[in-house]
Amino acid sequence: MTTAHLAPGLRSKRRRSALRTLGFLSPWLVGFGVFFAYPLVATVYFSFMEYDGFTPPSFVGLKNWVYVFRDNPHLWPALANTLWLVLVMVTLRVAFGLGIGMLITRIRTGAGVFRTLFYLPYLAPPVAATMSFVFLLNPGTGPANTVLGALGLGQPEWFNSPAWSKPSLTLLALWGIGDLMVIFMASLLDVPKEQYEAAELDGASPWQRFRFVTLPNISPIVLFAVVTGVIATMQYYTEPLVAAKVAGGVIGGSGQHFEPGYPDKSTLTVPQVVYNLGFQRFDTGAACVVALVLFVLAMVFTAFLMRRRSGFMSPED
Repeated sequence: MTTAHLAPGLRSKRRRSALRTLGFLSPWLVGFGVFFAYPLVATVYFSFMEYDGFTPPSFVGLKNWVYVFRDNPHLWPALANTLWLVLVMVTLRVAFGLGIGMLITRIRTGAGVFRTLFYLPYLAPPVAATMSFVFLLNPGTGPANTVLGALGLGQPEWFNSPAWSKPSLTLLALWGIGDLMVIFMASLLDVPKEQYEAAELDGASPWQRFRFVTLPNISPIVLFAVVTGVIATMQYYTEPLVAAKVAGGVIGGSGQHFEPGYPDKSTLTVPQVVYNLGFQRFDTGAACVVALVLFVLAMVFTAFLMRRRSGFMSPED
């Protein structure tokens, strides 16, 4: 039966129900439209425009896209660095956070103290934490190299070396592991003890208990940590920029121009390219192109991980 043949009262009831549903959905719809849909459409629009933020935009076709992929010297190093951080930093953060969580859940005495000590670094402001790490890892006067030298070990240049700058950022990320530690601790405490007892009765080794009892139970949390870690790393901006400025001796000064990525573009990330193009060079069109590239990459990584979620959910996969 079509809507036209329905009784007027029933049609009115359905309209009221639809309006009521829209009313409940309206906060989300407004937020989605204002903070996601409109910025995305505007970014696509400006990617085909020549626009400096002051004069009216003019259509230039694929000029911005050609410039970004062919002529811009920063995009490909930034993509390579971001991919390195996604693969290495996210993997180590998840593994380290899970390991610390398992360790603290097994401590009988002083677990609260250790939990607080591991969580406190996460609360440190990113700029202050990064500056502290750069000074601690200073090649000439930092305490880290002083201790390594006293032990007769090698003294890396850390943030001043293209080979060590990304591992240094990874150490900084591992230092602030408190967020993942708390999440993994909560999931580990929810694993049924009866399953561990049954596995022990069957003669399972510690690795087998972890592989076939712990991991399947916490696999949704592992997937959550990986997906959110990938998205956050794709947006990695503050720490590498501050580290490059401090290690390169650029500490401030209004109007001071700074090429990101010191040393030798090794700390350059895709969000820094967006900022450099949009707010230092006032090339809004090219900045929008890079922003769209970042958006697509984040969507591809997330879609791949979500499609592989069965691998996290099932030990037999």
